[in-house]
Amino acid sequence: MEIIKNYLEAWNTTDAAARRALLQEVWAEDGTYTDPLADVAGVDGIDAVIAAVQERFAGLVFTLGGDVDAHHGLARFTWHLGPEGGEALVVGFDVAVIEDGRIRHVLGFLDKVPA
Repeated sequence: MEIIKNYLEAWNTTDAAARRALLQEVWAEDGTYTDPLADVAGVDGIDAVIAAVQERFAGLVFTLGGDVDAHHGLARFTWHLGPEGGEALVVGFDVAVIEDGRIRHVLGFLDKVPA
């Protein structure tokens, strides 16, 4: 599913201007992102969360952990965060609500986190 691939691409884009442009393309203006460590709204909040994750996990990349399961404007998928081509240090599971071709909400869960 292209929108989910673009969503993960935003998490991997370290150039702030390019990431911002991608977020504005993928997310609804008032979209929300909620996981155990963050609860933000709007592109500014989502961008800040991504920048903080990139700082904490510099050099690691997000990849899909399998196929995206989607229906009725909902998409669920597992993602991995780790070194390029290496074992995932963090594994998560997200559910995205998609309206009018943009992400309205993402609810994230962390399945594996470093100690």
